[in-house]
Amino acid sequence: MYRHLLVPVDDTDLSIEVIGNAVAFARSIGARITFFHAVADAARSLRGDAEVLRLTARDEYEYVYLGKARELLTKAETAARALGVPCQSRHAINDRPAQAIVEAARAAGCDLIFMASHGHHGKIGMAFASEVMAVMMTARMPVLVSSIGEPAARARAIGIIRDEHRSLATVMHAAMRALAAARKAGVAADPASMAAIVRYIRQFPLDLHHPKEEAHMFRRLRERTDSCRAELDELELQHARDHEYVAALAQQVEALATAEGDARLQATLALEAAMGRYADFLWDHMGREEGVILPAAQRHLLAEDWVAIDAAFSENRDPHFNGGADREYRQLFSRIVNLMPA
Repeated sequence: MYRHLLVPVDDTDLSIEVIGNAVAFARSIGARITFFHAVADAARSLRGDAEVLRLTARDEYEYVYLGKARELLTKAETAARALGVPCQSRHAINDRPAQAIVEAARAAGCDLIFMASHGHHGKIGMAFASEVMAVMMTARMPVLVSSIGEPAARARAIGIIRDEHRSLATVMHAAMRALAAARKAGVAADPASMAAIVRYIRQFPLDLHHPKEEAHMFRRLRERTDSCRAELDELELQHARDHEYVAALAQQVEALATAEGDARLQATLALEAAMGRYADFLWDHMGREEGVILPAAQRHLLAEDWVAIDAAFSENRDPHFNGGADREYRQLFSRIVNLMPA
């Protein structure tokens, strides 16, 4: 049986689904995963797009060509670890996805490549049909092709919700790693980084994600069935408690920022404890949503419900950041993931 999977990922909607499928498969056979992302070679851009972007929008250039790989791979690792699947990740600069995938699989010692049958044209990472064939012809190891088409409204909406959960979980893991590293080194945590994390939590999940869940999914589910009313009531209470947790975290960060000397180390320890309590709260909350509410929604909601839910979550979404407000979320998320200790 296979023990080590290479899973190429990119930033398309299809990648959300293939990561979930790969993690479920690896868990079922007791395998581990190496996630892989091929980064376009900016120096070899034939059309000069990379150089234009570098000169006109430096922040965007750094995100597209420098920061996105770690962001995508960290979120994929978060999805795997949530189900107890051991994982690691790699990335490479290469404009030939098939070649990069095969080289990564060999270098990591993988015995199976798990990839999607196609992706969007021009996306590096999850190869489309010709790239899949090229991998199969050159890999000299088994290739499992997960056939994934364009997702319907229901699959797309659920994919967005799960991916937003991964974003939040990734930020929390980054925070806990940074605080643990500071404690072990006997130094204070960086107040600016901690403030950025609290800002992300407040502006994205609290102000955007939770309200859309209640207004669109929870409301429609209440209209269709009484079977999960108690669980929905509890989740909405947890949404309210979430604000209290984040307000307390903000106070802890402020205490860290204003403390001096040994008091900064004590403030770091206090913040780590508070962040740990909040993380436990979030794991329970997201577990309830993904383990109870999403399955119930799949059973009871109608096609027109999913169209409306998909439209609502696609309007202003993380992690693809299509709108003006999303640009801020994207930059903040990328900063958090890429500045925190690995």
